[in-house]
This record gives sequence, structure tokens and C-alpha cells, in this order.
Amino acid sequence: MQRRSDPSVAEAYDECQAFTRRRATNFYIAFSALPKDKRQAIYAAYAYAGTVDDAVDDAGTQDERTAALSQAHELLHAAYSGGEAEPSWLTAGLADAIQRYDIPRDHFEELVRGMEHDLTYARYESWADLEQYCYRAASVIGLICICIFGYDRSQAELAISSAVAMGKALQITNIMRDVKEDAERGRIYIAQEDLALHGVTEDEILGSDYNDRFRRLMADYAQRAYAFYREGDQLIPLLDGPRSRACCNGLQGVYRMILDAIVARDYDVYSQRISPSKVGRVVRMLELWLMGAMPNVARVG
Repeated sequence: MQRRSDPSVAEAYDECQAFTRRRATNFYIAFSALPKDKRQAIYAAYAYAGTVDDAVDDAGTQDERTAALSQAHELLHAAYSGGEAEPSWLTAGLADAIQRYDIPRDHFEELVRGMEHDLTYARYESWADLEQYCYRAASVIGLICICIFGYDRSQAELAISSAVAMGKALQITNIMRDVKEDAERGRIYIAQEDLALHGVTEDEILGSDYNDRFRRLMADYAQRAYAFYREGDQLIPLLDGPRSRACCNGLQGVYRMILDAIVARDYDVYSQRISPSKVGRVVRMLELWLMGAMPNVARVG
């Protein structure tokens, strides 16, 4: 397998970095806190997840979606076996990152399984079903990240459970922010049992009906998300080195900013998409980097 010193692998990492910069500003800014080797590996892992997600989203027919997922499996197999698959830059970058940081294949396979499930199901019956989706969509990304960040192996169980919780916090925040956009695509991620609990109907979600029952539903989800953030905070002091801690704290902190903004707007996610300004995100990210880098400073929130 090619190593990072190979010019083709260096070029592959450049492509992965460019992809991440184009697609995910929040992630890109947070990742810039990492040392170069870890930063490159994170870019490669993110580029794989993003490339597969984009291919599935862009597919117009079921056959095209099936083909996109098949290609995702082929690329993953090539990255772990030393083979070749397109796009070649992604295979090369991912293969090198996997080898250097010993990333378990099952983490990536769970990610793809989540995408497969998302194509089949537009509704989630229970909170447990939604948690499983969040695990596959986001928590496994957290597990991949801690392989690269490094963490205190004497507290592996806590590190892993905290990474899983942090991923769920970020995904629930995304679900709350994107209720309107998802509904426009015919998708409702809020669990059916929670809609019923708060007396909110599917038609109200699909019609962007902002009312007291919807606010109570969203307040319920906000409290669940905050609980996951608090659990996820336990991960940060377990990570190796101040730059890994800074990256993790910066990333989760910016997503918590989004949740805070949703709460401040009294859960009105319909009238406009909630997104803190770029300047605000960068300033807050810098503050959180400093907090994350210093183990004795209290975590955000």
C-alpha cells in the first residue's frame, strides 16, 4: 500500500482537503486545529463520507442509488485491501489514513448501512429507531475521529460512549435545524411516537405549521440534545494532545451554538434557516479551541 510520502498520496490528501473545504465549513475550520498528519486523515475520512452521501443524494432512480452504494462498498474494499477504485484520489487518501490510524472497517460499513437505511425509510417510529439512525449517520464518524485523534486507552469505554453521545448531539441538532428542508423532501426524522406524544401531526410538519405543540416537541428534543452534549463533553479531556482536544471542543461547540440559536428563536425553524454568521462561528471556534486545549478549563456549556 502506498505511504503518505508517495507524491500521489500527498496529492490525494490535497484533493480530500479541497473537498472538505468546499462541502463543510464548520468541519473544515475545526479540523484546522489538528496537526498535519491527523488533519489529512480526517479530511480523507470526511471526504469518503461526503462523497458517498452526495452520490446517493444525486442519484435520480433506485438503480442509480443502488449503484452509488455499490461503488461505496467497492471503494471501501479497495482502501482496506490495497486495491483500486474510483475516484482514485479518495481511495489513496482513505487507504493511507486507515493504515496509519488503524481505523476499524466496521465504522465505515455502519456509515454506509445508515445511508442504505435512509433510502428505504422516510419515517422513524420510535426514539430508539431514531437513535440508531443517529448512531449510523454521526456517531460512527465520532468513532472514526477518535481513532485519529488518539485517546486514553485506559478509559476506552468512556471515550467510546462519549464519542457516540457527541455524534447523536450533533445529528439531533441537524434534525431540528433542518425540519423544514427535510419535510420538503417528504422526510420526517422526528420519531412518530414523539409527534403523537406532543399532538403534532405529519401534515403540520409537512406544512410548516409553527404552533405551541410544535414548540413543546422541539423543546423536548433540545433537552435530549443538550443531554447528549453534556455526555459528549466527557470525551474531550480523554483525547491525546491539546490540538485534538481543541478540534473536538471547537466542533461540538459550534453545533451547540446552532442549538442555542434554535432555542433563542423559540424553536421557529420554519421562517428562515438558522445558521450563526461565519464571523461568529470563527470567533466562537477560536474561543473553544483555547478552552479545549487546556484540560483544566471548564468545558463549554
